[in-house]
Formats: sequence, structure tokens, C-alpha cells
Amino acid sequence: MTEEFDRAFWEERYRRHRGSGAGEPNPHLVAEVGELAPGSALDVGCGEGAEAMWLASRGWRVTATDIAASALERARRHAEILGDGVADRIEWVRTDLTGKSAWERCFDLVTAHYVHPAGSPEEMLASLAAAVAPGGTLFVVGHHPSDQRHASSAEAYVAAERLAAELTPERWEVVVAETRSRPAGGHHGHGTTLWDSVLRARRRA
Repeated sequence: MTEEFDRAFWEERYRRHRGSGAGEPNPHLVAEVGELAPGSALDVGCGEGAEAMWLASRGWRVTATDIAASALERARRHAEILGDGVADRIEWVRTDLTGKSAWERCFDLVTAHYVHPAGSPEEMLASLAAAVAPGGTLFVVGHHPSDQRHASSAEAYVAAERLAAELTPERWEVVVAETRSRPAGGHHGHGTTLWDSVLRARRRA
């Protein structure tokens, strides 16, 4: 994490945000992970918790991490409002795990959306991949390099094919590695199209 985008930067960003809720989960996650049987999940860089809450609402036991305590506190409040035991299935953890090389446990699903890694995208991917249990799923969504309008650092832009090339075929089956679009709201009611890198891979048992 560069000095400019350190913990203080993200704390201030979330403190200034005045949204009424966590928002909708990432549509790529919904499309790709909805078919998986619930298990344990790690959501790295969870922000205000939209993806973590969507997973928990579907029966996943989620460990949701973020560098900003203000984001986690907001996410925790959102989860409690939902009811249906969603909050009970999420553990909120304040830490920067994007550069972590060792994990205390492995998960059936490891996911990250638009994270700003401490090092290179390849280093981030290795860290995330190390947390996936045999037979589990790695799911990463990032900003595509062709659409450099919305991230705060160059490391947040990466092509899915570049990440997929880091996964050895002996250990990983790459299910999806492609560029996908998603709609986003714009100014004065005019929407825009964003382009994302989507990687889904299964660790061989």
C-alpha cells in the first residue's frame, strides 16, 4: 500500500461517505458464485460489506476484512439491519491482507473486488490463492486497464488473463478469465459502462 493510499486515506474516504446502505453486490460475483454450495468464505477488502452480506444471506460463513475500521463499522450496522441471521454468519476483521503471504486457515471461497494491493497484482494474487482450500474457488474482480477512470492507483488495474497466467495448471483450473462490462450510474441520470477483469479459478483437490 503506497503512502498516499494507506489506512488513513481509506478511513477518511469511508467517514466522508454518507450512503444509506451497503449497495448491491458485484454482479460478476452474483453470476459466478451463486451456483456454488455455501461453505467458508474470505472477502478481502470488503468495504461496506455488500458482497459479504450477499454471501452470508446465501448461507456462507464469511470472514470479511478491510484496512479501514470505519468501513467495517458501517458494514456491521448494515448487516444487523438485514436480520435473518446474516450478521451472525460474518466475522469483521480490520487488517490489510492484500500483501499477506501466509494464512492461518484456508477457505472454500476467496474473493476480492477492486482492491488496491500493497505490491504488484501478481503478489496480491499469490496471497489470495494461498488462502484457497483444495477444491475451493478463487474469484477476483478488478478494473480493466482499458478503463482507467475509477481506481486510485495503477496497481488496481490488471487484465484477468495476466492473473490467470500466474496460476499453474497442475494446481488450478481456470474457469473464467475475461473482460466483462457492467452498468454504473452517471451524472444527471445518465448511466455509463465500466469494464472489469474477472477471474474465477478452482484449486484442484
